[in-house]
Amino acid sequence: MTKGADIELIHVTKRYGAALAVDAVSLKIPAGTYCCLLGPSGCGKTTTLRMIAGHESISEGDIRLGPTVVSDLPPARRGTAMMFQSYALFPHLDVGDNVAFSLKMKGVDKPTRRAKALDMLKLVHMDHLAERRPAQLSGGQQQRVALARALITDPQALLLDEPLSALDPFLKIKVRQELKRLQLQLGISFIHVTHSQEEAMALSDLVVVMNGGRIEQAATPREVFNRPATAFVARFMGDHNVLSGRVTAVGAEEVTFEVPGGASFKAPGAPGLEPGAPVEIAVRTDRVRLAEGAAPGCGLTGLVQNIEYHGQKVQVALAAPGVDEFSVQVPETAFFEAPLAVGDAVPLAWTPQDVHILDASPSA
Repeated sequence: MTKGADIELIHVTKRYGAALAVDAVSLKIPAGTYCCLLGPSGCGKTTTLRMIAGHESISEGDIRLGPTVVSDLPPARRGTAMMFQSYALFPHLDVGDNVAFSLKMKGVDKPTRRAKALDMLKLVHMDHLAERRPAQLSGGQQQRVALARALITDPQALLLDEPLSALDPFLKIKVRQELKRLQLQLGISFIHVTHSQEEAMALSDLVVVMNGGRIEQAATPREVFNRPATAFVARFMGDHNVLSGRVTAVGAEEVTFEVPGGASFKAPGAPGLEPGAPVEIAVRTDRVRLAEGAAPGCGLTGLVQNIEYHGQKVQVALAAPGVDEFSVQVPETAFFEAPLAVGDAVPLAWTPQDVHILDASPSA
């Protein structure tokens, strides 16, 4: 049973003078959703989060929380709470008073607000440290206090600005699990800004990939990984090769296209493609075989440029005529049964079913 409300952005735009930070973004986040806004630095994800929170004004468009347009409401009246990247804890207050601070501002009496603060601290497993000062806590503990302080207002949505960026890799995984547990337990929406693909894939029900102030794709993690909408998404999520060319022939079920180096490839047919049209395809790096025997138009020969050992897999980077970058993930055992060296020429093969035609980027 979820509580809270749907959040909807309707053609939301943010300008800073002549600079366009967010460009007519429309998005619906259902109640009870863990949503990650994902993208590189400067893509507009934090600005979007701050507009939802009310910490940035909107140049154009509206934001709805349930049936209410909250675009002009101050942060405290929106029904959202924001956890800042810096945590922003008061150094002179103990943990309990930090968590209870917003209730103090509302005039709640001390015994009531202290009891509510302890309840919130129990939720994040920090009640035993209620009398410590922030300086006596680790980074992970400070983060939990900041989380409890945001949740004490009983928000319909919790907004998190890169909450794991300051944590070490092992603690990130632990806190990630805690965030997902809390979101499921509370039943409210979490909207989480990150530039980490791994973080977004592990946490979210809805991944929103942003680029140049626009949304490139909003879908489940599995959909984004298996069927990236655009070349930007395919490259940003990683583990995909993107081939660009022009259509040379259109058949009943497939199209043929040629890359600048002269190689010709086949892809499943897509509506609207005609001879001469530009086309981009994606092929997952783990679906490429280092072997002869590709179906016609489903393979090429690459020259090994770099080899990286990643434990359970080996990442092989190759160069080929007319192809900017090409990578193959090879299972560790298979690679060392037939190891490669830099400079080797390798036949690469895939099946037509592993080819995915990409849409044009809205940020282009």
